[in-house]
Amino acid sequence: MAEIKKQATRESYGEALAEIGAKYDNLIVLDADLSGATKTGTFKKQYPERFFNCGIAEQNLIGVATGLTLAGKLVFCSSFAMFAAGRAFEQVRNAVGYPHNNVKIAATHAGLSVGEDGATHQCNEDIALMRTIPGMTILNPADPVEAKECVRAAAEFEGPVYLRFGRMAVEPIFDENYKMEIGKGVTLQDGSDVTIVATGLMVGMALTAAEQLKAEGISARVINIHTIKPLDADLIIKAAKETGAIVTAEEHSIIGGLGGAVTECLAETCPVPVLRVGVEDKFGTSAPAMEVLKAYGLTPENIAEKAKKAIALK
Repeated sequence: MAEIKKQATRESYGEALAEIGAKYDNLIVLDADLSGATKTGTFKKQYPERFFNCGIAEQNLIGVATGLTLAGKLVFCSSFAMFAAGRAFEQVRNAVGYPHNNVKIAATHAGLSVGEDGATHQCNEDIALMRTIPGMTILNPADPVEAKECVRAAAEFEGPVYLRFGRMAVEPIFDENYKMEIGKGVTLQDGSDVTIVATGLMVGMALTAAEQLKAEGISARVINIHTIKPLDADLIIKAAKETGAIVTAEEHSIIGGLGGAVTECLAETCPVPVLRVGVEDKFGTSAPAMEVLKAYGLTPENIAEKAKKAIALK
């Protein structure tokens, strides 16, 4: 089995586009003058005739993607999350979401792990924005392997998809045989005392937190949610019934993201204590990525502490 290296999910995104380019001869990739950072340049190098730079004009990027989609093309369009979800929100809503067009919006540099770029580029609101658009599917991979799987799944899926990728390199969790299914969460570790529901780079931290809890005699179940919308409600409800306490972990605002989705689901079906690890109601700050994550409580230690508090609330 080939060794899977630690790398950013944005790197895997670029590699996956180049890999599926031969399978989909109608695949078009658009970028907003950030192809070096979003890694769409990998596709451009291999298929220059199917790559277009729309410039620093994200609203137009979405419009062009919509037009090409209506002409029968499979379109992935990319920019930073702050611009793809934030600046172009109205176009995503009205040109992609409302008519349910088959556009794939791949947003990189999401969350606090953008690091030194600071609050203006640390988009902690994009999942919340995309969740409000009816029919929008949201994918947030945990590692390099899952990132490629998300790209392949999005290409096969009919309908609008928002894919969220990070700048910071992350350790692999899955091997090359892993296959994901849109809308289906993955139980990575079983447990009986508490369930940690995590997404994105926080999945690795959730697994570390579970090991820390194990050392204290606490059995933690860990669930990876790569599809935030539609949420795998059945898996989460089952975990809530069996463990009686939930902690969510995400590199996103606790308002409107995974924590919000899980809480909404359980409040209506299986009320149990739910504590959220994520960005509190505040903006980010400029510092190296790991320092920012630590400063905002996005750490295995904080997940473990929240798990113990959730257990105490049963």
